[in-house]
Amino acid sequence: MIDLSGKRAFVTGGGRGIGRATAVLMHRAGATVAIGYRARKPAAEPHVVAAVRGDLGTVTGAKKAVAEALRALGGTLDILIVNHGVWPADNVPLAEMSDEQWEATRRANLDAAIYVCRAAIPSMPSTGGTIVLVSSTAGQRGEAFHADYAATKGAVIALTKSLAVELAPKITVNCVAPGWVDTEMAAKPYAGGGRAAIERTIPLGRVASADDVAGPIVFLCSSLARHITGEVLNVNGGSVLCG
Repeated sequence: MIDLSGKRAFVTGGGRGIGRATAVLMHRAGATVAIGYRARKPAAEPHVVAAVRGDLGTVTGAKKAVAEALRALGGTLDILIVNHGVWPADNVPLAEMSDEQWEATRRANLDAAIYVCRAAIPSMPSTGGTIVLVSSTAGQRGEAFHADYAATKGAVIALTKSLAVELAPKITVNCVAPGWVDTEMAAKPYAGGGRAAIERTIPLGRVASADDVAGPIVFLCSSLARHITGEVLNVNGGSVLCG
């Protein structure tokens, strides 16, 4: 039912986890997909026309990455998925958090989102486009000992709502807020009995797979969601209920 034929998409953080699952699902729906990555180059895969490396937390890096993606996509961008980000795994009270950690998290999660959007928006067609930003439940309820992550993800939600009004009516802008997801980023808290303990707090009884999050992202990029903008779609198994 979801048909993205003829659409051209750029997925940041597309080499693994939620980003890779999203790129694969978009390709299956007919889209032409370029992905961004920072450190580990993903293996060549048929669902990707280009894998673009860059530090999106700098203005120059974001501009370069978007420009390379656009060249691979033929100069037009219909769909932008801002998925990249970091979650420092160690518990650090804010009073003890270093400037270096705060700045690194802010650059990766917030500055990079702003820079990528700013670079990509002028290339989206006047006939319409879609932006989906990936936030987190932490951006809604906070997260003790991870205040840097929660603050930046809360800012991504505010950015979503701001852009939704700013870019209407031609471009829809929405946000997906996952809870715990089965990705490399969460390997440390899942170790030992950590995952089982986390799953006991989730009403649906399990941690989400990357595909569980990719599906709602692709839905928001489809014509089925054409009258939705400025929304935060929670994908958390019922662990955080926001109305």
